[in-house]
Amino acid sequence: MIDRRGFLLLGAAAASRAERIEYRDYSRVLPDFLSTLARDAYERRNQAIARLTTPAAIRARQQWVRETFWRLVGGMPERTPLAPRTTGAFERDGYRVEKLVYQSRPGLYVPANLYLPKSAKPPYPGVLFQMGHSGNGKAAEPYQKCCQGLARLGYIVLAFDPMGQGERAAARIDSADAQHTIPGRQMLLVGDTATRLQVWDAVRSLDVLAAHPLVDPKRLASTGQSGGGTLTMLLMAVDDRLAAAAVSCGNTENYACANYNPPGSTDDAEQNFIASAPAAFDRWDLLYPIAPKPLLVLASARDFFGTYSPRYLTSGREEFEKLAKAYAVMGAADRIAWDETPAPHALAYYLRTRIYAWFERWLRGRAVSEVMEPPVAPERDEVLHVGATGNVVRDFASKTPLILTRERAASLKPGPADLASLKRLLAVGPPSSAAVHILRRIPSERCDISAIEVGKAPAYLFTPHADNSSKPVLLIADPRGRASRWAEGGLYHQLAAAGCPVCAVDVTGVGDLSPELSRGAQRYAVNHANDESYAWASLILGRPLIGQRVDDMAAFARALSAHLPGRRIVLVAEGSLAVPALFATAFEPRISRAWLAGCLLSYRSLLEVAQYKQPTANFIPNILAHADLPAVAALAAPRRITLAGTVDGNGAMVDSARVRALYPANVDAESLADLGQLTSL
Repeated sequence: MIDRRGFLLLGAAAASRAERIEYRDYSRVLPDFLSTLARDAYERRNQAIARLTTPAAIRARQQWVRETFWRLVGGMPERTPLAPRTTGAFERDGYRVEKLVYQSRPGLYVPANLYLPKSAKPPYPGVLFQMGHSGNGKAAEPYQKCCQGLARLGYIVLAFDPMGQGERAAARIDSADAQHTIPGRQMLLVGDTATRLQVWDAVRSLDVLAAHPLVDPKRLASTGQSGGGTLTMLLMAVDDRLAAAAVSCGNTENYACANYNPPGSTDDAEQNFIASAPAAFDRWDLLYPIAPKPLLVLASARDFFGTYSPRYLTSGREEFEKLAKAYAVMGAADRIAWDETPAPHALAYYLRTRIYAWFERWLRGRAVSEVMEPPVAPERDEVLHVGATGNVVRDFASKTPLILTRERAASLKPGPADLASLKRLLAVGPPSSAAVHILRRIPSERCDISAIEVGKAPAYLFTPHADNSSKPVLLIADPRGRASRWAEGGLYHQLAAAGCPVCAVDVTGVGDLSPELSRGAQRYAVNHANDESYAWASLILGRPLIGQRVDDMAAFARALSAHLPGRRIVLVAEGSLAVPALFATAFEPRISRAWLAGCLLSYRSLLEVAQYKQPTANFIPNILAHADLPAVAALAAPRRITLAGTVDGNGAMVDSARVRALYPANVDAESLADLGQLTSL
């Protein structure tokens, strides 16, 4: 029997439970969403691979891979004159090196070293050697050693500098990774990719090698380490002239893999296949077209500690077994092999000798298990330079990736902006019916503060004590998160004191919705726990991060409109969230007005500078074929948009007159971003 004191204690306990705030684990929202997309792609791809039970089915898959690859990366370029020329040469014991330059596309110069053996008799097997991420490109010591070793064994080897490396390096960019990815993002805006540029350089380089009079065109191979291994995979996907290949420490991890570890194996721009998951296409598909020709896959067992993601080895081994089964179906089980080294990620002696032995077996008919490396002696960088100064822009007036992107942008003539097309580009979802869910409401000095959710996104709602129905609801998206200005006496309290309800939101990947650290080695997890990696992951999985943020803002506008009926909704956003807010305003009619601080002037302004200041999350593939930001603003008319403190591609403030000249009449331009003026809206 419970006495009166017991009832009081039960009542106190019930009241205590009622005051608990049941926050969800917001840091899991984005990782869980991406994991669902990755799992779906993995299952659909597995179903397709499981049907490869006959040679005919495998050949059909190979054709599908090639067609899908070109569609994803921007289309197969036109073969144009290579115009090769030799700029110099030197002799060494056992081989000769010629310095070549040719144009993989008109005006885009590729410098290369051609290693010619002095032993054996022609025609020689030819090997296209592709570089990993060495700043000095083809002059990197381990790559020189492999090229020299192959030449002394009787192979003609062509080693060329990829974009942004060696003699193709751009000034003031400090790493090969950045040399690929900085222009790679810009390419996305015009429907192009770094993947397309890189693989076409390889195709045209193979053209040069195959055309050499001393090369046997029926014995062509490709190899490379790290990024060069991945470039070899790209070439395998599109060029059936290869008679054999050896992939050394390439990124052989599928993105849509078992036990996906968000954000997944994002890498340089050329390794991130945009919208590949919806097509159930992944990196291992690149290796299928070469079957049943000899293929060696080499891996560093240590790479899952940080070079690639924690799923690198388990995913690679799983996918290798699937491909090996296809080789067996084609009667070529002995032509595919996997080997691992315990040593770190590098083209060290052991891996080089594995490559030698593989090519000796399949290109020269020597059934050997091991080949010793011949004497090698790497040259100084400048000895290998094709041009006088070691830079193709200075030496040959070469175009750069940015110049090619600008040319493509100039050729784009989009018609009037189309709302449906833009929504498809951003992959925004259908309008949700999510309502405002109040987790807890507490009093403050001149307003009440409610912790709320709309869908899975959290916000703080500041409701004035002295409500003024003529004032709008201010829906504020701050890239620092919903708690950045919540404090007493701060901006949100000031706005509420002036009669404006304020809803400060966290959108996907921002504030409390910032994703948790992934599993795996600390240096990998920390380096990938950022907006950049999650933006690439979202693009790969077919749901651009900007589109997810537009969905969040639009959902809040709809929910607030129902929660506070009759009130105008003004969307306020700053910095990196201003661009998604502009799209949200165009897409969602319940947003009556927008006030955007520090918004990007235009996507074309990102092509005016080599090093821009805009997050990857705001890059939309092929956007300039459809519309630029001024045209997006026009879709919101007659609703007003205020652009305050607009910035150009370099992050510098733009004069208000320039903004007014570029934007339609429904846009106001202000030179400074003063959020205090929001009470006057």
